[in-house]
Amino acid sequence: MRAETGVREQSGASSRPGLPVAALEQGETEAAKPARAPDRAWWKLAVGLPLVLGFLGLLAYGFTREARVIPSPLLAKPAPGFTVPRFDGGTISLQELRGKVVFLNFWASWCPPCREEARLLEEAWQRYKDRGVVFLGVNIQDREVDARAFLREFGVTYPNGIDRGSKIAVDYGVYGLPETFFIDREGNITYKHIGAIGWETLAAKLDGARRGLASTEGRSKDYRSIPIR
Repeated sequence: MRAETGVREQSGASSRPGLPVAALEQGETEAAKPARAPDRAWWKLAVGLPLVLGFLGLLAYGFTREARVIPSPLLAKPAPGFTVPRFDGGTISLQELRGKVVFLNFWASWCPPCREEARLLEEAWQRYKDRGVVFLGVNIQDREVDARAFLREFGVTYPNGIDRGSKIAVDYGVYGLPETFFIDREGNITYKHIGAIGWETLAAKLDGARRGLASTEGRSKDYRSIPIR
């Protein structure tokens, strides 16, 4: 009897009340296993964090760009042909200027950057007109009476016409004013500039067009974004 009681007491000391021995042994085995859930969580974080940061970086960059700012597909390609009615009578076509370097400027009288560069363009025209260079202005989205007043105010003497319906502007992908295209003697676009242009850029890009050298699109901070309608 004593021996039997001792066996029962020893067996009771090795178990917990209310739990079967098998359940207890299984619990102890699970407790002995290393915890892997946190390791998996850190692994997922290590993999996912760079992706998230990369996406946020691209998103932030996108917010710094104007949605309509797209490099012109016309660079180093033939300039779209057109004929435009001149303010001083008659018409002028791009085709008839083949063999000369063309400085093609889109503008409007209500555009402050256009007014800013107007005198410089007339001065440049006087300097380059005897060097095989033609300046051609194309007025868009404007009232004709205001455009004529603009030409008188700034003493513009180089050829200018009006793009009724903005068809020419659409063909050239104009989205800001002023916009200027440099066209070489073969009729190819060598450079596009968005915004008011300065002397240094104008002279350098005219020289490039005279040599048939294309360069990347340029942009000034001061330009007026417009909807083409």
